[in-house]
Amino acid sequence: MTDVHIHIERGPYTREWISRFADQAVKAGLDEIWLLEHSFRFREFAPMYEPVCAYNDYQKNWYLSRVGPSIGEYQALISEMRKQQFPVRIRWGLEICYLPGYESLIREQLRAFPYDFAVGSIHWVEGFGFDHKAEFWEGKDPEALYRSYYALMLQMVKTGLFSGVAHPDSIKCFHHYPTGDFSSVYRELADELNARGMYAEQSGGLALNYGFEERGMNRTMLDIFRSRNVAIRFASDAHRPEDVGANIAEMQSALLV
Repeated sequence: MTDVHIHIERGPYTREWISRFADQAVKAGLDEIWLLEHSFRFREFAPMYEPVCAYNDYQKNWYLSRVGPSIGEYQALISEMRKQQFPVRIRWGLEICYLPGYESLIREQLRAFPYDFAVGSIHWVEGFGFDHKAEFWEGKDPEALYRSYYALMLQMVKTGLFSGVAHPDSIKCFHHYPTGDFSSVYRELADELNARGMYAEQSGGLALNYGFEERGMNRTMLDIFRSRNVAIRFASDAHRPEDVGANIAEMQSALLV
């Protein structure tokens, strides 16, 4: 059993910190974990976040409080940890926020180091960080935001830069939903993922980090992805060692129903 989305950002770049994730993986019955960092952590991606910072002061301060190390420090950790033995297999990668217009920057960074995977995600729609605070949705049009969100996701997939797509319907995080039928959008997304050999995460991140009742994709999206044979991989979206493997077994069991 594998957990393909685990963040290490809350601790130091040491073997001891990584061992805590591996040890919890054993307790959770996993034999493989995929560790990653957000692209916003690293100075090299700073130009990509200029539209995010320009949107409002909250997002600017949020970003500035999180950006810090050079990506070279993360790469050095990976190189060292690949020499070490752990009780589970570890893959190393990046979660890259897709913001249009920065494809060359993303490509340059991905070519600079042999990551095992790179998962693309949408966290901002036209500068708006939809998953930050519920009150920021006040006055927003969910229908329009959903349309823009999936247009960005399709654009992201078509770049061919990524191994998979992270939490593909996380825009529902604060329980805002469109009135329209998005089945055709999901079918197009499924076909584009298949055309590039990409996977989609069945992520328990909203359940873990937002207290969301539904685990993973909405049922319509999930059924369409399954009917079109999209590769589906299970992700906790853990940000702490103790959350490694969270919701994985439950989501796997649910797919058998």
